[in-house]
Amino acid sequence: MSADLGRGLTSLFVVVLVAALTPVLVGLLSRLRIPQVVVLILGGVVVGPHVLDLADPESIELLANLGLGFLFLLAGYELDLAVFRQRAGKLAVVGWLIAVALAIAVVAALAELGVVRAFVPVALGLTTTALGTLLPILRDNNMLGGSFGSYVLAAGAVGEFLPVVAIAIFLGSHGRFIGLISLVAVGVLGLLLSLAPRLGRGGRIAQILSEGQDATSQTTLRWTVAMLLLLLVIASDFGLDVVLGAFVAGVVLHRWAPGNVEALDHKLDAVGYGFFIPIFFVSSGMGLDLHSIAEAPGRLFLFFFLLLAVRGLPTLLVYRSALGWPRRLELVFVVSTALPLLVALSEIGLETGEMLPENAAALVGAGVLSVLVYPAIAVAIHRRIARTPDEPGDPRP
Repeated sequence: MSADLGRGLTSLFVVVLVAALTPVLVGLLSRLRIPQVVVLILGGVVVGPHVLDLADPESIELLANLGLGFLFLLAGYELDLAVFRQRAGKLAVVGWLIAVALAIAVVAALAELGVVRAFVPVALGLTTTALGTLLPILRDNNMLGGSFGSYVLAAGAVGEFLPVVAIAIFLGSHGRFIGLISLVAVGVLGLLLSLAPRLGRGGRIAQILSEGQDATSQTTLRWTVAMLLLLLVIASDFGLDVVLGAFVAGVVLHRWAPGNVEALDHKLDAVGYGFFIPIFFVSSGMGLDLHSIAEAPGRLFLFFFLLLAVRGLPTLLVYRSALGWPRRLELVFVVSTALPLLVALSEIGLETGEMLPENAAALVGAGVLSVLVYPAIAVAIHRRIARTPDEPGDPRP
């Protein structure tokens, strides 16, 4: 066995052990109501190179990227595109555009002061929402039910998808025009994939897929993973962020999911949340540059506050006629939570040399802190609302 393979297996074992211990720890500390995502990230910090140095993040990078892919696959899968024709989708787009305008103004001021150098990555980072990261928390706390769930999913999807589109156009490795063409190409491919199953419906192939979905061949799950990897490869080859390919794969899968859809849901949850997604979260904690953050902690808290001010606070105004005050406040903290795209934007900024290392670390650190704090506040508000009678102004279909 080569030394690299041995190191990789050791790192993978440590990461998987952290993932396995997480639900046990969360159960033992059930009174504190700590989200599993938080424990996974903190566990990554502990076993990572900056603390105990028990695992090497580079040796599990491929599996972590697949975990990120599954995270956005499931986020796209939860999204019904019809919501964008409804009030929830329209309000979500308006809210995001206001956040973009605020981000441009704020980052321009920070650039003038010499605090930031990478204008576009930082500005886009302040407009993101970590819907994929939030899904486990939202599901565990029954926050996706009813009409309020449609507002949450729409706001989260817009805060995840539109920044990815902007990354593809403005930060693509082949330039803006090629990035736009590549983006259209991936979208067209996604559309074709969504139409393809209809051509074979009722035929012999469809019968084979249906018969094998619960057998050892696991046909529907295998084809789902194959589609995910295909779109990840194409997005990567086009110079786009792999997040885009994963999100498109989820949207496509939502439209054509073959066979027993409920059974496929359980299988995707098992493969994603059972193995790949925890690896991504632990890896994110391992990659957190604690040294840079310790040298300039003020930057972390600045970005942490700006995530709430730029992305969250416009929600209070945009949804004033749709949601009551407590629901709007709950949504503020939901949409202000960010992480995966902050990691991607920091990596892009460092690769191009535009982003200062201390800002890259602070931006990711702010994302981790947002995952630790903002969903917990949203959950507390949600539980308080659940204990009180329905209010006027609560969401209606």
